[in-house]
Amino acid sequence: MPQFWKPGSERPRLLDDEEGGVLFYTTSSSSSSGFGYASIEKQRQRLPVYNYRTAILYLVETHATTIVVGETGSGKTTQIPQYLKEAGWADGGRVIACTQPRRLAVQAVASRVAEEMGVKLGEEVGYTIRFEDITNTGVTRIKFLTDGVLLREMMDDPLLSKYSVIMVDEAHERSLSTDILLGLLKKIQRRRPELRLIISSATIEAKSMAAFFQTSKRRLGLEAEEHGPRTEPAILSVEGRGFNVQLFYVEESVPDYLQAAVSTVLSIHDQEPMGDILVFLTGQDDIDAAVQLITDEAQSNGKSASGLIVLPLYSGLSRADQDLIFSPTPRGKRKVVISTNIAETSLTLEGIVYVVDGGFSKQRFYNPISDIENLVVAPISKASARQRAGRAGRVRPGKCYRLYTEEYFVNEMSTEGIPEMQRSSLISSVIQLKALGIDNILGFDWLSSPSPEAMVRALEVLYSLGVLDDDAKLTSPAGFQVAEIPLDPMISKMILASNQLGCSEEIITISAVLSVQSIWISVRGAQKELDEAKMRFAAAEGDHVTFLNVYKGFLQSDKSSKWCHNNFINYHAMKKVIEIREQLRRITQRLRIVLKSCENDMQVVRKAITAGFFSNACHLEAFSHNGLYKTVRSSQEVYIHPSSVLFRVNPKWVIYHSIMSTDRQYMRNVISIDPSWLREAAPHFYRQKQPNPIAL
Repeated sequence: MPQFWKPGSERPRLLDDEEGGVLFYTTSSSSSSGFGYASIEKQRQRLPVYNYRTAILYLVETHATTIVVGETGSGKTTQIPQYLKEAGWADGGRVIACTQPRRLAVQAVASRVAEEMGVKLGEEVGYTIRFEDITNTGVTRIKFLTDGVLLREMMDDPLLSKYSVIMVDEAHERSLSTDILLGLLKKIQRRRPELRLIISSATIEAKSMAAFFQTSKRRLGLEAEEHGPRTEPAILSVEGRGFNVQLFYVEESVPDYLQAAVSTVLSIHDQEPMGDILVFLTGQDDIDAAVQLITDEAQSNGKSASGLIVLPLYSGLSRADQDLIFSPTPRGKRKVVISTNIAETSLTLEGIVYVVDGGFSKQRFYNPISDIENLVVAPISKASARQRAGRAGRVRPGKCYRLYTEEYFVNEMSTEGIPEMQRSSLISSVIQLKALGIDNILGFDWLSSPSPEAMVRALEVLYSLGVLDDDAKLTSPAGFQVAEIPLDPMISKMILASNQLGCSEEIITISAVLSVQSIWISVRGAQKELDEAKMRFAAAEGDHVTFLNVYKGFLQSDKSSKWCHNNFINYHAMKKVIEIREQLRRITQRLRIVLKSCENDMQVVRKAITAGFFSNACHLEAFSHNGLYKTVRSSQEVYIHPSSVLFRVNPKWVIYHSIMSTDRQYMRNVISIDPSWLREAAPHFYRQKQPNPIAL
């Protein structure tokens, strides 16, 4: 039997921090002894990283780059920035930066560090994510931010001169922004030898990272080496504090991993001692389905499944829903958190004893030949599987149930995941590097080289958008304006085009909606009601104009959550749309774009969308009875997604925002167009050839 603590005594807190993440608990959740500064200080000192405090500070003082390999549970993410501040690295108006690949982790870590330091979030400790800046210039000393936001900061301050130390956390995730950031930081170090870098990760090939940051003395000059920090990177391994985790594999492959995950949760609840369960699934749809299945089972099964608190966890979650996940489990209850791979390293959940690993995650894979980026459900790597299992051994010895065979794990699973750089479209990356004055993209110091095909395709699309000139330099003003808008370059181009077409008010609304995950709420078993709700807003032109109708309705309802609920609209997503739209309004004003409404002339709105997304044009195949389209660019077979208001309407010519690949290639967010607009928008990209225009 596990040990329980007595009510009224201090609750044992065996873990406090995690790779890239944090625990949340409020004063009311702690014991009657209160939760004062001394208690937090005690917890900080119990973290394994505390034993390495002096070593870390010494290495940061003497080396330009320090690589910290911190095992799960070491506490490095929340503690190292505080150690640096205590040692004086934030004196004299300097700032300590700590980057994370995920927005949710940035918010969570910043909140925890502010709580530990006893300061108000947004003052001495703050965070910045896209479209949200909770910092105070001149006051904030420790700043958490996403890799992408730090990249954007370089456009105003190429040498990041206000930062004394930059800690790149979760480097093992190898996100696109992380890889570019590391290449740029290496360049900055040559100009700013006093800048310190800390590369921190749960699992990383420390030697290859050290080799990347190794700069020859001749290049830096011997003098810099004598007077400044040593250029040879230091490597420090911080031991974690974990309990033993028993691994269980299925005997044979499971046909339905979702059903298998649900059954495993219910049998753990039935047969195992108390302790929370963490389930890894691939995305919001599967997670919502699993939450519903377990909840239904609990209701129909009565006693055996009662006492379960089932909660979803994915990046689009509202702050209120996040707080539910991080709050302590009530006595006599068992929490089941069903999560994407965000809980692998980015966030820490207290009380997890059992992990159910589905063996898959959603990953973007871009095919530069077909020019289609698919969000594919792909098997995870061994490194990910170990991270997932490690979640179970935090409070006490745990168990990890893997929904794949041991033979598959040993013989077939890849050791490491593929870096995002090698499976993504590079359009946004290329424009960022160009905006930072790096014209020789191919000669850039990449941690992992991207494919030449993806690079060529990115340059081609940016050229056709009018963002790059014949010498592959940013055009003025369009190229610089597109680079300044923190959105996909195609959306940015759409905003610029709306200025000429007189529909910028509508286009920034559409851009804001395209920047959130989805404004619709899908409820299992209520597909018919959702479709009917969509029809109330549906526009014959397509999804983008439908978004305008929803936005108008939301404003007319006085931003009512009840109105959203009645219309199957995600209230939190709509609030985010309002926030993003306001940010875009400020950016467009700075770029001297006149905000003007087209007064319901939807043709100019569709022309503006075409100006940004002309390369995503498709035409309906003649005599097609099943809605088969072909992309104009590469003759890929695609279909309109059932969630689109144009599903089954099948206009002859359409433009899509993105492609989703399941059993078919599905176009999402689709609008009907006139093919003549394609040649108007991109004469270098299209030419007339009977019977249809095709790509050059």
